[in-house]
Amino acid sequence: MVHIIDTEHPWDVYSINSGHGEVISCLEWDQSGSRLLSADGDGQIKCWAMADHLVNSWESSLGSAEDGDPIIALSWLHNGVKLALHVEMSGSTNFGEKFSRVKFSPSLTLFGGKPMEGWLAVTVSGLVTVSLLKPNGQLLTASESLCRLRGRVALADIAFTGGGNIVVAATDGSSSSPVQFYKVCVSVVNEKCRIDTELLPSLFMRCTTDPVRRDKYPAVTHLKFLTRENSEQVLLCASSQMGSIVECWSLRKEGLPVNNIFQHRSPVVGEKQPTILKWRILSATNDLDRVSAVALPKLPISISNTDLKVASDTKFCPGLGLALAFHDGSIQILHRLSLHTMGVFYGSSSGSSQRPGDEPAIKRQRPGGPTVHFKALQFSWTSLALAGVDNHGKLHMIRVSPSMGQMLDMNTLLRHLLFLLEYCMVTGYDWWDVLLHVQPGMVHNLVEKLHEEYMRQNQALQQVLSTRIVAVKASLCKLSSATAARACDFHAKLLLIAISSTLKSLLRPHVLNTPDKSPGDRLAEICSKNTDTDIDKVMINLKTEEFVLDGPPLQSLQQLIQWVGDFVLYLMANLPNQVATSVGLSQHAEKGCIGSVVRPGFGFLRDGWSLGMLREMMVMIRIWGLLKPGCLPIYTATSDNQDSMSLLFRLLTKLWLCSRDEGHPQEPDEPLIDECCLLPSQLLVPSMDWLPVNDGIICKLQGKHPLRLQFGKPYSLPGLNSTPQVEVFSRSPGVQRMDHLRCLYMGVCPTEDSKACTRCGCVTMLRSPNKTNAMKQWEQRWIKNCLCGGLWRRIPSTLS
Repeated sequence: MVHIIDTEHPWDVYSINSGHGEVISCLEWDQSGSRLLSADGDGQIKCWAMADHLVNSWESSLGSAEDGDPIIALSWLHNGVKLALHVEMSGSTNFGEKFSRVKFSPSLTLFGGKPMEGWLAVTVSGLVTVSLLKPNGQLLTASESLCRLRGRVALADIAFTGGGNIVVAATDGSSSSPVQFYKVCVSVVNEKCRIDTELLPSLFMRCTTDPVRRDKYPAVTHLKFLTRENSEQVLLCASSQMGSIVECWSLRKEGLPVNNIFQHRSPVVGEKQPTILKWRILSATNDLDRVSAVALPKLPISISNTDLKVASDTKFCPGLGLALAFHDGSIQILHRLSLHTMGVFYGSSSGSSQRPGDEPAIKRQRPGGPTVHFKALQFSWTSLALAGVDNHGKLHMIRVSPSMGQMLDMNTLLRHLLFLLEYCMVTGYDWWDVLLHVQPGMVHNLVEKLHEEYMRQNQALQQVLSTRIVAVKASLCKLSSATAARACDFHAKLLLIAISSTLKSLLRPHVLNTPDKSPGDRLAEICSKNTDTDIDKVMINLKTEEFVLDGPPLQSLQQLIQWVGDFVLYLMANLPNQVATSVGLSQHAEKGCIGSVVRPGFGFLRDGWSLGMLREMMVMIRIWGLLKPGCLPIYTATSDNQDSMSLLFRLLTKLWLCSRDEGHPQEPDEPLIDECCLLPSQLLVPSMDWLPVNDGIICKLQGKHPLRLQFGKPYSLPGLNSTPQVEVFSRSPGVQRMDHLRCLYMGVCPTEDSKACTRCGCVTMLRSPNKTNAMKQWEQRWIKNCLCGGLWRRIPSTLS
């Protein structure tokens, strides 16, 4: 069986009957986490992919086999994307200087330099087998011996070089035998896969040449390249029944000494001293307890001397440490180059109340029975969390401090977390493990600083990251009850941006030889210049022929248009409360105490950009209403002759005028607040079903006490929804359920199969109820990812 879970819902395990006949020996994710390779002791390799882009639905469509030859190492081919993270530039304002793209060639390229997908495996008998995925879905496979004299390979690992080659390290398991290295080149010749191998310098472990330890550690138990993009540094662990020793080796280019006979010969111009590649030991540990698992950091920090010095000065440790798990249940984090201890985690079996270092070793009684220890260990992408599976089949998630437990002042800690959040934003990796270290009191500062850093980037990069930063802010705000309402605002902003770009994309210029600006850009420009509060006067300045659309797309988008209308009404009707809250907050801030509860919508009060976007959409909807009255938002008014849209547009424009200068926002004036107070008596204000209830676990992990969960049993913390601050997330049992993307009500007990976002909890139906193209295009945008970029998981109809 293969079991797949996402860290936000660790109890919701998806188990697949893998179809492997033998024990699975290797599991390997691809870079995106959307495909998985599994290989077994019979030489079978299967490639699993998400079905319908759901994290809890997987299927295997491809596979390869080396019958009867167990697989011991497995890797996807490299796609040529490599980033370096420069710790010494962490104070820079430019993301391009902090995270730079490194020149790196893919393992194999298709026409035009596109990387070819595929995988590579090493078998026990010394074969290397490659499977290539052709664009048409076919599989090209080939096998080749690593060297002429094939021998048993007990352990192997795979790394990649910048030139597009693959390096394989292999050992027969005996510490007295050499660790061999091979260069593997993969190419496609005449529609066939070809593999060329070449022997590279090998090494003998230091412990076997040491007379004291010669026979002490007979077996090599772990062999790993330090990173998969660095084939010049390797970590080796040799063990016996009683203990282990770990060595770190580096491949160096050294000058070859020349015999004295040739020393006096006059050198030829341009002649260089001959060099040779040689493995040199960087560091080794003393005798350790027996190692059961090794985890290597994934954060690509550049390990130049300046970077290492800055990291030690600022106590920035992510990416510097590798983790060793021991048979006594403990984990040590060692510096990846010097192998000195940076941090220790004492497992549950050694008793968390009494730590082994507190008394002499002789006094310490060994616990009876077999101890719980980790069989497998993995670092998260930013190295701030360790996931491990123990010998009892339990899954553990361990928080790893960014400073390895060294005391930091709050500003330095915030800077470290901010640096890693920016890294996740630029690379697209999930920032779940960074959130583990954010305490509720840090949220406000982190959101503010993240916004400041973002505003310093150039316009093009800001555009690329515009939705991702809103998603990061939303997930940060959920961690604190004081900022929970702002998470609603950020979610609403994501939906607003998406609806705005979708509606504007429907506009077409009425003549082909138009100037550079699209109708959407012209609409934005005219609305920003025209400060008139009368919607019809703003409309006159637009070329209405550019807004002419056929009836069906307009009618099918009515539910999105309705959401915009409801949202404007909600904002304006709640303005008096928000202004009162704003005054209350400023007074509380002066007194130095915590402010009153912020309601959803508060974040839009001074967000001139979002209010301007709402204003543009109101104008666009007004024009479309002239063509197709059925697409207009429906309001329940108290009088028949009430022009609800022009009333809301007038109030919205007044609020926008107060906040459009972001540097000097003004408070809304009394007449505007009075008019907004009257709104609920003129129009029925909808209850906005703001945000899906996030049933994930990240909000419950802020405390220092460990949580114990059980597979198959959803975790709920009693009393979480009873606090008034988080009432925005609570839902009464009889309330209508929302499809948050289609803006439809699904009923109190939906019968449709649904999917929910693993990050924000946004719920939407699996199957589309729509037949029109315009709505299907909207739904296609959210096939792979949610609004916030999170992944989808299927939820049963009874729980949705």
